[in-house]
Amino acid sequence: MSDAPAIDARGLTKRFGRTRALDGLDLVVQAGDVHGFLGPNGAGKSTTIRILLGLVRADGGHVTLLGGDPWHDAVALHRQIAYVPGDVTLWPSLTGGETIDLLARMRGGIDERRRAELVERFELDPSKKARTYSKGNRQKVSLVSAFASRARLLLLDEPSTGLDPLMENVFRQCVVEARAGGATVLLSSHVLAETEALCQRVTIIRAGTTIESGTLADMRHLSRTSITAEMIGAPIDLSRIAGVTDVRVDGRTLHANVDDASLAEVVKALGDAGVRSLVSRPPTLEDLFLRHYGVGASAGAVTS
Repeated sequence: MSDAPAIDARGLTKRFGRTRALDGLDLVVQAGDVHGFLGPNGAGKSTTIRILLGLVRADGGHVTLLGGDPWHDAVALHRQIAYVPGDVTLWPSLTGGETIDLLARMRGGIDERRRAELVERFELDPSKKARTYSKGNRQKVSLVSAFASRARLLLLDEPSTGLDPLMENVFRQCVVEARAGGATVLLSSHVLAETEALCQRVTIIRAGTTIESGTLADMRHLSRTSITAEMIGAPIDLSRIAGVTDVRVDGRTLHANVDDASLAEVVKALGDAGVRSLVSRPPTLEDLFLRHYGVGASAGAVTS
C-alpha cells in the first residue's frame, strides 16, 4: 500500500459571496483508514466534501484525492470513489435494483455476488420503484451501491440517517469489511458513538478551520479521565492534587476528572486512603468534541 494519503487537503479556502465557508482547512486521510470528520452545522464539512467530489472548486489551498486533482481529474477519480449523502435522492421511475446497477455502471462495475449479499443483509426489496421507498430504504440503495462497488475511497456523509438500530449495525459491519478489503473511508456522522467505534483517526473542524486532528488515543491523552471511587472511610480531598477538577462527594463515593499526567498520583492517594472500588472512564469522543464546543454549542447539531 502506498504511503501517500488518500486525501491530502492543505489550507483550503472557499467563499460564497460574503460567507467564508472554509478558512485554511487541513484534512489528511491516510490510505486504508476510517477517518471521522466532525463539526457542527455551518463548520464547512459539506463544502469540503463537495470540493473532494469536484463539485465545487476551492478558492485557495491544495488538495489531492487518490493522487489526483478532484477538479481536473474528476471523471477518472469518480470511477474510484463511492459517495453516500445523508439525504439520498433517487430516480423515481427506476426500481432500487435498476438504480444500483446504473450507479455501478457509472463507477465502472460492481461485484454482483456482493450486491446480492448486501441486498439481503439490508433487507431491501430491489424490485420496488424508488418513489415508493421510505427515507431509510433510499439510504439502503445508496449504501448497497457503495459497498458493492470496487471503490478505493468511500465518502460517507451522514450515511446511517434513516436506518433503524439493526440496519445501523449492518452498516457498521460493512464499514469494517470495506476497510479490511483495502478501502479508505471518510465518515461524517452525527452519531459520535458510531464514529468512535469505527474510526482510527478523527478531524474536528470549526468555522472552516481544523481545530484538532489525530488518533483517538492521542486525543484522549490531551483530555481528562473521569473516576468514581467508593471509599472505605471518609473521602479524601483530591482537589489538592494538581490536574484534578470537578470533584464531587456523595456520601463515601467520590467523583472527579483527572488529567492524564496526574492519574497515577490520584490512584496512589486513593489506595493509601483505602478504597473499596475504583472505576475510571477515559474520555469519549463526545467529551473531546464538547471540549471544543461546549454543551450549548449548536445543540444536537454535531455535523454539517
